[in-house]
Amino acid sequence: MKYHRIHINTDGTQKNYNDISELLSVIPKDFPRSRLNDNPFDMWIYSVDVADEAPYFDFINNFLDLLEPKFADLEKIGVTKDKITFWLLYEYYEQCSMEYHPQEMKRLGESGIVLCIDCWTRKEEGEN
Repeated sequence: MKYHRIHINTDGTQKNYNDISELLSVIPKDFPRSRLNDNPFDMWIYSVDVADEAPYFDFINNFLDLLEPKFADLEKIGVTKDKITFWLLYEYYEQCSMEYHPQEMKRLGESGIVLCIDCWTRKEEGEN
């Protein structure tokens, strides 16, 4: 399973959180809060979850298509590019392989957005 995410650090207010949702016209993912961080509005997260057998989801280009036209509007509400990260969370069996094309890496680099990748081996059923 692959989890493709946009993380945006907010100012911690519900207004800023809702403004981001409205600007981007997507619904953020609701995650349970931890004991260390119980403010539900400090991080805005959009997630596209893709099963292993599903067609490839070009998350870098799709996410940049969503954000690039809105960069100026996001800055007006205090969201600068250094507050945005793309995440690929990858749960796999046996082997973890990734490939990125130069065009999408160039586009991502020019945007100034950080790409984070976290991989882990999926446990077989019954395995501890």
